[in-house]
Amino acid sequence: MSQQGRALTPDIKKLIVQLKGYFDRTKKDLDEQEQPSVERVANAFDISATSVRRVMADFNRDPHSLDQLPKEKGKPIYAMPDKLQSITREYIRTANQAGIFITQDKLRQYLIEQDSSLEIDIRTLGRALDRWGFTYGKGVRSQHLKEKDHVVVARHRYLRRKRANRNGDSCIRPEVYLDESYVNKNHSNDFTWYCEEDGAFVQKPTGQGERLIIINAITKDGWVPNAKLMYKSTRKTGDYHGQVNYELFSKWFQEKLLPNIPKNSLIIMDNAAYHNVLSACSAPTAMSKKETIRDWLIKNNTPVSEDCLKPELIELLLQKSPNPTYEIDLLAVNAGHEVLRTPPYHPELQPIETCWGIVKNQVARHCDFTMGNLLLQIEAAFSSVTGKTCKGLVKKVRQIEDDFWKNDAMFDV
Repeated sequence: MSQQGRALTPDIKKLIVQLKGYFDRTKKDLDEQEQPSVERVANAFDISATSVRRVMADFNRDPHSLDQLPKEKGKPIYAMPDKLQSITREYIRTANQAGIFITQDKLRQYLIEQDSSLEIDIRTLGRALDRWGFTYGKGVRSQHLKEKDHVVVARHRYLRRKRANRNGDSCIRPEVYLDESYVNKNHSNDFTWYCEEDGAFVQKPTGQGERLIIINAITKDGWVPNAKLMYKSTRKTGDYHGQVNYELFSKWFQEKLLPNIPKNSLIIMDNAAYHNVLSACSAPTAMSKKETIRDWLIKNNTPVSEDCLKPELIELLLQKSPNPTYEIDLLAVNAGHEVLRTPPYHPELQPIETCWGIVKNQVARHCDFTMGNLLLQIEAAFSSVTGKTCKGLVKKVRQIEDDFWKNDAMFDV
């Protein structure tokens, strides 16, 4: 079988070594005109003689080096895992509180210490920090990394509303947390027991396989009854948000969520685009088209010049317009509920995020790389998230909220 253009697997490398050894042992029985053993092995595997020499050199230097899996070809993934958001925020806030000078390089070293498998480029980290709402600016004592003002404002407003809903250890209005996630057919645990002499030869299919999109919600008592929606994605790659749109989400919201949650609930969700579709009666936002903003300003008795640039129109809009009104919010209000959105870049304030982690870990432990088994295992995985689980997660999130509230006040100097 030709190996041209392919990375050599540990099995192939071992076969190369064995075949080379065989040719070396039997060369005295061959004609003098016969090819050298290196070239014979290269022809047998349809690879270059240089590749054979490289494998033999690695083997002679360290026989165990053949067990190493080949490095993936192509450019590395220039993206920071979203799971690092919470770790980064905690580290930066702790350093700021202690007055410790902090830079991207210090943060990079800290993250690598937390996970030695990470390969973090300093420029990639910089882009991630900007995307997660951090900036490099003047602090109380020196220049340092800190959160952007709009992130702090959004978090404080969110926490103020959550705290207003408290009555001791209970809530005035029942809190419902909703979110979307996904799981792939080949989602499995990468760690396994194996014989050190043989190496870790896990027969795992390449690629992630077919993908299931999941929408669900929890309260402190567990999953909302009859609210789960699962369907097969039409794409295997890219952000799963691209497989959810407002039409689908609003249908689920009205038919599966609203009828099954307690009366007068506070529905908590993130800022996904399909959560924030403007209603027909809403004022435009800064992301709206220039003509839409101009028409709204004129309609609301705000004179604008014909030569106004869009930034000028946005400045007037921010002065004159009320908060935007979203379609989902109106659906909730009409059913006797209220919607509250988590601040951007704060997955740690959503207890359902941990529920997804529990479900996916359970699926990974019992994966056999078939869609039929995935459907069976995912049902069992959902049942492992109980009312006791959710009650503990909600309690933990409340403690995180209290810490944010206290620390934000300490930084307000």
